[in-house]
Amino acid sequence: MRIGLFGGTFNPIHFGHIHVSKEIKNKFELDQLYMIPSAIPPHKKRQGVADARDRLNMTRLAVSSLDGYLVSDVEITRSGPSYTVDTIDYFKNTLPENAKIFLILGMDAFLEIDTWKSYKKLFTKLPLIIMSRPGTEHVGFQELSSHIREKISNHYYFQKNCNCFKHQTKQSIYLVKVSPYDISSTDIRKIIRRKQSLKYLVPEKVEQYIKNKGLYLHDI
Repeated sequence: MRIGLFGGTFNPIHFGHIHVSKEIKNKFELDQLYMIPSAIPPHKKRQGVADARDRLNMTRLAVSSLDGYLVSDVEITRSGPSYTVDTIDYFKNTLPENAKIFLILGMDAFLEIDTWKSYKKLFTKLPLIIMSRPGTEHVGFQELSSHIREKISNHYYFQKNCNCFKHQTKQSIYLVKVSPYDISSTDIRKIIRRKQSLKYLVPEKVEQYIKNKGLYLHDI
């Protein structure tokens, strides 16, 4: 069984999140993909972040009809900040022993990974899938390669046939270009405050939930 872990604030979840997750799921032939809303993102100011339960509920609504998608509340129910290394340990301890687990990250998050708790342990636990999309073209191959070798291990080497960085004792780092989807959660929150339609931006059930709960009408 092949399983992907896709974490994020999802504030709110939108078609961009779903679009790239589908691409990754298909490309890596994942049997299951867990969407994991974070409770208190350690790297983000809490201002403007909706209640964790609301973000969890919206994520569940967004993927309820998608085959192979699951939503985990592991970070929502954990006390204190959400740390990726703890989440990975949770899944490795609860999923079948023969499961092949991948951690899915955006390029911006990956370039900040050296600020994360126990970040070097991540590369001993599971392979990473790094998504590159329009807006991150400024990150050249040499810069990325230097980042990996300086911050993680200078024994990583690039292997063209898998478009990935390999290591003799650590897990692989896969690089994947995903299609553009020109919208962000920040843009969506601005649109909500202007009381404009979210059609084609978020699933209909998510838009209805936002309206019913009165989310994002004012700065939180």
